[in-house]
Amino acid sequence: MPLPVIADLRSDTVTTPTPAMREAMAQAPVGDDVYGEDPTVNALQAEVARLTGHEAGLFMPSGTMTNQVAIALHTRRGEEAICAEGSHIYEWELGMMATFSGVVPRFVPAPLGVPAPEDVRAAIRRSIHQSPTGMISLENTHNKAGGTVISPEVLHQIRAVATEEGLPFHLDGARVYNAAVALGVELREVTGMFDTVSVCLSKGLGAPVGSVLTGSAAAMKQAHRYRKMMGGGMRQAGVLAAAALVALREGPARLAEDHRRARVLAEGLVNAGFRVNLAAVQTNIVYAAVPDAAQRAATWAEQGVLANALGPDSVRFVLHHQIDDEALARAIGVLTA
Repeated sequence: MPLPVIADLRSDTVTTPTPAMREAMAQAPVGDDVYGEDPTVNALQAEVARLTGHEAGLFMPSGTMTNQVAIALHTRRGEEAICAEGSHIYEWELGMMATFSGVVPRFVPAPLGVPAPEDVRAAIRRSIHQSPTGMISLENTHNKAGGTVISPEVLHQIRAVATEEGLPFHLDGARVYNAAVALGVELREVTGMFDTVSVCLSKGLGAPVGSVLTGSAAAMKQAHRYRKMMGGGMRQAGVLAAAALVALREGPARLAEDHRRARVLAEGLVNAGFRVNLAAVQTNIVYAAVPDAAQRAATWAEQGVLANALGPDSVRFVLHHQIDDEALARAIGVLTA
């Protein structure tokens, strides 16, 4: 029989609601959010919009939905969305940009998840013989690159390209709070230059469900229609928004510890002979080169440590607030035995 779980390192989405979240959910005032009448949802939307430096927000079930609604807002069918290689909107959103919006990705190189502004400019298409560029999208932190961070300086440079070229600029901020904490800046310093921002509340921040898309009030009015088309009208969603408000209030202060523990894990793996790009371990994600990754992950799971094999020789580990130092030490013991 498999041992009890020592540490679930598959993702920071696996956390369960804290007692404070459960209490907030039980007490939340609610209404019909499709009509805009849920006061707790409205409070969450306003707060995330304020924090990101935007006018309005819209609560949705997932980051995939917020990203894909943003793509629908910014593009027309037959256009391209410029994004960094390995972007979540392409890799793990099931071709939805093509299915729903009728657009295709145009990738730019992104060493450690950071595209160069000149490469973004070079990717823009204007020829009648090619699909025209509809938007630019960045991901911060960049999941597949290892949870890496794009600095405000680079963001402003790419913002300048978008402005000069007249293109909308979107941020997949699934773990944007991790980026802000790693950089030591306020959230709006890494979100305020974008036309729309997707902020996921169910990853490092620890909420059970939900993401918020922020932008102008006019954009969010149109986004409401796309959310409904995708089946994202959740009615009395205040019970979820209440937990998300707790996560928003309490979660950011815990992220630095997740980052510290990720570094401890990465160095432990390296010391045991695993290959890890330590330069990519900037926040709460660690990728390790592991031969026969799926079998190795299955063996670790039987010993109580869960991780995701994301390729034949790659395993991803993600730290979160429900992995403390003791659990991590025990997990490292299993992983390096």
